Amino acid sequence: MNDYVEVRLDATPCDETRTDILAALLAGAGFESFVPDPEGLTAYIKAELYSKDAVEAILADFPMETSFKLTDTTVEGRDWNSEWEKNYFQPIVIDDRCVIHSSFHKDIPECTYDIVIDPKMAFGTGHHATTTLILRQLLSRNLEGLKVVDMGTGTGILAILASMRGAARIDAIEIDEFAFNNAVENVRLNFAENIYLHLGDAAKLSLIGNVNLFIANINRNIITADLAAYRATLVPGATMLLSGFYEEDVPVILAVAEPLGLKYKSHQVLDRWTCLVLEN
Repeated sequence: MNDYVEVRLDATPCDETRTDILAALLAGAGFESFVPDPEGLTAYIKAELYSKDAVEAILADFPMETSFKLTDTTVEGRDWNSEWEKNYFQPIVIDDRCVIHSSFHKDIPECTYDIVIDPKMAFGTGHHATTTLILRQLLSRNLEGLKVVDMGTGTGILAILASMRGAARIDAIEIDEFAFNNAVENVRLNFAENIYLHLGDAAKLSLIGNVNLFIANINRNIITADLAAYRATLVPGATMLLSGFYEEDVPVILAVAEPLGLKYKSHQVLDRWTCLVLEN
């Protein structure tokens, strides 16, 4: 069965912080994809996994003062690639050097790096500011021969570009099984044979060492909780690229990073989202 439930949540008041928190909470309840907008959030979940009571419980315990209007609709099985093409996912070009598109797109701009991402119902096509920030970092750095970790790989987009840029080995870790399977497909579509995918959380890092470049595009709370495990994988002089949080969160992360011996190098901002660069 390929049926989904589309849950529409109108929020009052509504801002990026609220929709980000809401998406994170819904992800924990099995939702696979999220489309935020100025009035709220549209989320998708497999029909057999949907529980309206579970969603209402999330809304009742929402950590910010917000009122919600919930509407749910069953969406019959369809060609989800076609839906993404029509409604959400269009090719994107990063700094005139990297184009990200799906296998169903036509008239694709020519770039040095051509990444194929079929997101299905998973999130992570390069359109979000945090992904764009890290893609730009990867385009600006010499990755030749490096050993890389991509924590929370999602669709695998960052690992794939690292592979194209000459990294020797990329260990990509994803906790969500649906996203993990999607990453496996995307790695295959891009013939990235030096990407090794792991289903799990930061515990997988105990098997990985001698890392030159560590990428984590997750969220502030997970990063601060797992930063010591990230740092334990690094060689001296290694670089860490962290994103998934706002500029005002940088001091919070640095308060955890600096006692671990991680030094601040720089940070970049796009639409309030930030990529923080640390050095071991």
